[in-house]
Amino acid sequence: MAEHDVYVNVKYTVNIAMNLLEQQLHYPFGDTLPAAGATLEVAPGVKWIRMALPFALDHINLWLLRDEMDDPNQGGAKIQGWTIVDCCISREESKAQWEEIFATQLEGLPVLRVIVTHMHPDHIGLAYWLCERWACRLWISATDYHSARIGSQSTTGFGGESAARFFASHGLVDPEAIEKIRGRASYYPGMVPAVPASYVRIMDGMTVRIGGRDWRCISGYGHAPEHIALHCQETGTLISGDMVLPRISTNVSVYDLEPEANSLTLFLDSIDKFLPLDPDTLVLPSHGKPFRGLHTRVGQLHDHHRDRLAEVMQACEAAPCSAADILPIMFPRKLDLHQTTFAMGEAVAHLHALWFQKKLARRLGSDGIYRFSTAPA
Repeated sequence: MAEHDVYVNVKYTVNIAMNLLEQQLHYPFGDTLPAAGATLEVAPGVKWIRMALPFALDHINLWLLRDEMDDPNQGGAKIQGWTIVDCCISREESKAQWEEIFATQLEGLPVLRVIVTHMHPDHIGLAYWLCERWACRLWISATDYHSARIGSQSTTGFGGESAARFFASHGLVDPEAIEKIRGRASYYPGMVPAVPASYVRIMDGMTVRIGGRDWRCISGYGHAPEHIALHCQETGTLISGDMVLPRISTNVSVYDLEPEANSLTLFLDSIDKFLPLDPDTLVLPSHGKPFRGLHTRVGQLHDHHRDRLAEVMQACEAAPCSAADILPIMFPRKLDLHQTTFAMGEAVAHLHALWFQKKLARRLGSDGIYRFSTAPA
């Protein structure tokens, strides 16, 4: 099987070679996973929740952090409780899992706040319900908060006519596929029906005090508008969200809302922000298992994308290529439509990275399709 033989699911490119690269990482909990409706303590005051998703990528990791906050009704007094990091999509099965956790894992204490790393549905889908359930506030970056509000109230950037036109302009011309994309107007609000009406803004470099410990916010781009990871130096722990995953490479795409984006370059620059951290940091990813080997994993991701860029460059040297033309090169396996839309976004991201580097030129053909070829000297 080729090193780059992959399949694409809802959000991620799953690289078969990553199974071999996993051997370079250390998984301190082995194959142990938290049971459904239960938690597993992975660091002081940090509990791991693994919640089911109805996708090919069938789970998301959520985090429960022991916390305390000022009681607004009692000057100087503290309220003991918990902070939730990320939420899962909005569906009844997810709510039932949360209710079981509330009943058995909170030690009789309340949820004090909800932190969301970014605006993708599996991370923010139940934020509104959780904040209402516990009368607490959502903490999130401003960019992702407003992106989520737009997505939950409209089709902008998440499907429908605009998305159909964008994919067609990059070579996806099958009428049936385009019609199905046009019909996905309710994709995002179906999983994120509402977003809290107010929030607390978190930003790069900001320190959030959780349970008597400082967690530093580290922004990341390319996967989401303004992703926030959380690092606690005292415990040597990084809640990496989707920016660093152990077994799969984060989906990095260009979509219709920002059609000229240079997402891949933004992503690669962002993961380098983790290199100053201790190489032995315990990484708590949104998918997969907690691991050590942060610097190794960042290097693996750079290598992966370097190889994909070389393949794309080689194809465009041979003949002008649209994003649809390079899908079989980047993703040799047969893709269904759902997978194809995410693969298309990633293909455009790789073409754009080379275009912004002036290694490729982009031209709009008379058929309305963008094609990329070797830039003139």
